[in-house]
Amino acid sequence: MRKNKKWQILHELRIENGELRNEKLIDLLLENRGMIKRKDIDEFLRPKLEDVTPKSVGIDEKQLQKALKRIKKAVDEKEQIVVFGDYDVDGITGSGILWETLFALGAKVMPYIPHRKEEGYGLSLKALENQELRTKNPQLIITIDNGIVANDAVAFANEQGIDVIITDHHTVSEKLPNAHAIVHTTKLCGAGVVYLLSKEISNKSNIQNTKYKIPDTHLELAALGTVADLVPLTGANRAIVMHGLEKLRTTERPGLVALFQQAGIKQDSIGVYDIGYIIGPRLNASGRIESAMDSLRLLCTKDSNRARDLASKLELINKERQFLLKEATDHAMQGFKIKDLGLKKILIVGHESYQEGVIGLVAGKLVEAFYRPAIVLSIGETHSKASARSVSGFNIIEFLRSHHEHFINVGGHPMAAGFTVETVKLANLQEVLEQMAETLLTEELLTRNLKIDCELPFGLINQKLYEEIQQLAPFGMGNPEPVFSSRGVTIESIRVMGKEAQHLRLMLSQKEAKTFEAVAFGMGAQAAEIKVGDKIDVAYILDENTWNGNTKLQLKVRDIVK
Repeated sequence: MRKNKKWQILHELRIENGELRNEKLIDLLLENRGMIKRKDIDEFLRPKLEDVTPKSVGIDEKQLQKALKRIKKAVDEKEQIVVFGDYDVDGITGSGILWETLFALGAKVMPYIPHRKEEGYGLSLKALENQELRTKNPQLIITIDNGIVANDAVAFANEQGIDVIITDHHTVSEKLPNAHAIVHTTKLCGAGVVYLLSKEISNKSNIQNTKYKIPDTHLELAALGTVADLVPLTGANRAIVMHGLEKLRTTERPGLVALFQQAGIKQDSIGVYDIGYIIGPRLNASGRIESAMDSLRLLCTKDSNRARDLASKLELINKERQFLLKEATDHAMQGFKIKDLGLKKILIVGHESYQEGVIGLVAGKLVEAFYRPAIVLSIGETHSKASARSVSGFNIIEFLRSHHEHFINVGGHPMAAGFTVETVKLANLQEVLEQMAETLLTEELLTRNLKIDCELPFGLINQKLYEEIQQLAPFGMGNPEPVFSSRGVTIESIRVMGKEAQHLRLMLSQKEAKTFEAVAFGMGAQAAEIKVGDKIDVAYILDENTWNGNTKLQLKVRDIVK
């Protein structure tokens, strides 16, 4: 069997007299995550929400004070404020946080999220010229999760006598927009930035007599945005998510309760997986297919009946999103699978039928399948929109910005980016990007690298060890779930699962030690390469499986080597 990934064992586990103290393994896992000093370990294991401040995450104090002063003026003088969000979960949750904060203060405020297809991403000239905004005649626009590269739109707003406050976390370009104030840090997601801004607004406002308590009702939204936006779950983000999950498990927000019920989630045990793979896609779906305003309405409504109606609507939209994604992914995959001469180092594909709302997801599927950066385009008559996803170690936004002259606009993160380009320039752009990628992308970068914390004999695995490891949760970007390996494992049984036989369920044993059930998602094709009795090396995550009221340990397989 071909080795799927390059294994990198991070640490050698020393076992004395056949025994392992669990604390020793936890120390090893923490060291693998860069934490050796006791102070760092304590802050990681017991993060304090009060330590998350604008200063601690690097928000410029002068800019923050300018923003607060301008917001206070707008509230006091009843100026029309527009909270200008983004159509993903981060932007939606952040918009909900700031809109509710300002509304609680009695501000004249309206939320606005641009339509992905009609207006595009972020603060744009098209959005500013939208009739709904123009008739409201705003004096202040506050962006959420966007705006840091909106130089032209901010200049246009200034010409119209509209002040703009930018709150964002995306990578800055060479020149900052001429905004009234910029509240920015890359250490949080967009919702995290505005969560801190809203707390500062609350601290400097006399709202003690209102029913609204910002820290208690907004932490759960900030946690949703943080997990869904795939920012590292370390430092301030870890504190927001750890404490935010506690709020989510007890929240009485009608919209969230309805969403959990619709998705079949057990609220009192909600975790990072539920947000990333169940809740996030449903909140994202409306912005991908229609308007993200329904997701924002769901989060903010106080009416349980309306919440149930909106949750049901999002469920239907999400199913449509799933269909469009599968259709586009199958089409894109087929084009690369039939290329016998080998793949380019960067995958670029586009079609008129690809919906703008799913091209980023398609790009992610291509990276997952072929492990190389991917750019997927929704091709239009005059202009085309693109989403890019990258592999570890290759900064896709820097790569694209080094060719900025080819784009109408470009923005994003090191691992994900997007741009707009004139359709007539696509062929030339593809040639330029492919040539540059051939130079920059080494074979090492294009090799999957599986980081394994340590080798662990089956005999040392038990429920208490699993519970000790959960001290490191919540897991996610920047704090991956611990991966272990065991060698010379015997396959006792093999069963294929899934509608398309895409998964495996195995029974594995090691010498005279315990036998464990193991599930290998997406590895169904390997059933033809292994058989009962084979000796394998296996990399896995420790997991709990609950079925018919019974809970037991199982292994979630990451790789198999024969």
